[in-house]
Amino acid sequence: MDRSDVTLERMRTFVRVAERGSLSAVARELGVGQSTVTRHLRELEDAVGVPLLSRTTRRVTMTDEGSRYYADAVQILRLVEQAGDEARGTRGASAGTIRISCTAALGVLHISRLIFAFQDRYPDIGVDLSLTDERIDLVREGVDIALRLGPLTDSSMKLRALGQSRRLLVASPAYLAARGRPAVPQDLPDHEGIRMSNIAGSDTLALQGPGGERHAVPFGGRFRVDHGLAAREALVAGRGIAPAHHWLVDDLLAAGLLEVILPGYSPPPVTLSMLIVPERAGIARVRLLVDFLAERIGGIPGIGKPR
Repeated sequence: MDRSDVTLERMRTFVRVAERGSLSAVARELGVGQSTVTRHLRELEDAVGVPLLSRTTRRVTMTDEGSRYYADAVQILRLVEQAGDEARGTRGASAGTIRISCTAALGVLHISRLIFAFQDRYPDIGVDLSLTDERIDLVREGVDIALRLGPLTDSSMKLRALGQSRRLLVASPAYLAARGRPAVPQDLPDHEGIRMSNIAGSDTLALQGPGGERHAVPFGGRFRVDHGLAAREALVAGRGIAPAHHWLVDDLLAAGLLEVILPGYSPPPVTLSMLIVPERAGIARVRLLVDFLAERIGGIPGIGKPR
């Protein structure tokens, strides 16, 4: 083989194997047999003339030469895609697939609808929406954009602040009828709390009062959960009190299924951010979705302007 055998298909296969560390995972992702992935890698290494990957029974890792080749390959593939967009002109942005990851409850209740509206505007753009509250490796999972609530630590991604998510203390009328309505924050330790097990420090509830004063009160309960939609169901079922994002319960408040308690006291808002994989930020269809979401996200109940 010679350098003319370094095809884009083989290069893409190598990049995804390098990112995922698994031939079988990439085969499933690409919809091909693992033998095809293996062949692409062998042919690419033959064409380049050096080993790019080191294979063990459990994992595939890059050699030193592979790491250098990977960095260049990512840039080449990005430039090829951008060149296609430019060649197609205005139609370039309206084709292809975008992969987006989103906090689960927010994605189910609100982001999915925004994506429907986006695809109505750009019917040839496919969107793969992955819903998870875990902090996944965006590059490894092949994600272009991620929407996340709370503090972020991945400085390698492009960050765009979308807004502040306001939270409320809520409970069902049935719960309040049975257990009474708290009048001040100090009443909360005597009540059942619905807590998020995937949030550190959920056994203490931070509140800001009407005069700006801060309160930290013990917050316990018999039910803990790691998913916002399950917490929503527990609230409706009268299992306790919870601090909830406005967007999580706005329809339930409007229907009278939940009520705001201690309205003068509120948990601190949570930052909503968009993470963008730098190598994908220049792709036209990705830019379109980034701008579309940034424009529409403020229409979600309780999402205020970024600080």
